[in-house]
Amino acid sequence: MKWCDCQTYIEITPPEHFNFHECLLFLNRSDQEIVHVIHEEGVYKLLKINDSIILCRIVYNDQVLAVHFPIEVPSTEEKREVVRFICEWFDLDRNVELFYQAAEQDQLLSRLTLTYRGLRMIGIPDLFEALTWAIIGQQINLTFAYKLKRRFIEKYGEYMTFKGKTFWLFPQPEKIAILTVKELRALQFSTRKAEYVIGVARLIRDGYVTKDDLQGKDYDTIKQELVAIRGIGNWTADYVLMKCFRRANALPIADVGLHNALKIQLGLDKKPSIKEIEVIATNWEGWQAYATFYLWRSLYDEPV
Repeated sequence: MKWCDCQTYIEITPPEHFNFHECLLFLNRSDQEIVHVIHEEGVYKLLKINDSIILCRIVYNDQVLAVHFPIEVPSTEEKREVVRFICEWFDLDRNVELFYQAAEQDQLLSRLTLTYRGLRMIGIPDLFEALTWAIIGQQINLTFAYKLKRRFIEKYGEYMTFKGKTFWLFPQPEKIAILTVKELRALQFSTRKAEYVIGVARLIRDGYVTKDDLQGKDYDTIKQELVAIRGIGNWTADYVLMKCFRRANALPIADVGLHNALKIQLGLDKKPSIKEIEVIATNWEGWQAYATFYLWRSLYDEPV
């Protein structure tokens, strides 16, 4: 990814087919979200790189992403890590032209890719955050999931204030690993979810599960190792493969949002069955994650 160190800020040149406005719309889908803040046509993101906490403000001007540092300008090495994170977060190293070419063969996708052209699959680069968020979202509605997530972050996350606004980091696994189930139950976590989140935190803290180790493995191996973790089922594993490992062929086929979007977009009387989705998805081969993500995006155009 081409980028320029402009001393007090960074400029990243995004690839073709990049729509920052569409990405912001997706990031802004819940007013309970606090791991990033949308403000004045930009997004603020707090990052922890080694022991440094860095506040970034990302805006899009003159065909470049400008990354400003409102509090303190990081070192050159830290800037490289900021660029790496942003490229992964916005999936900037993906040639989505190939997705658009494939989508032309599918009536549903061709319509969605025309409407949301330039939308990138927004990821969750941190493995603990991705796993925890997926566990929180199991079998509850999205509104309550965001409330649980916010309570979790405000209780156990680090933060920084700037001009009267508070910016949060997702909690570190080391902090969550020493909690009791009772402490998470006080936030309205179910007993099972509390056990799962603490268990995942301990595995990551102790080095039994690492993103670097899993990253180089094939899809099926990663999924097999993820579902071996207590509390991680097929949907959670597929979601993490999609959002953290950025596997374009990940398909969280049991996802309720996917089912609702297909029902709306295809004008069905009821949500499609898993077998029906398998048939529908035959045209998505290699791009199932992007197809799912664009279908999720379509939900935010529908009246609540």
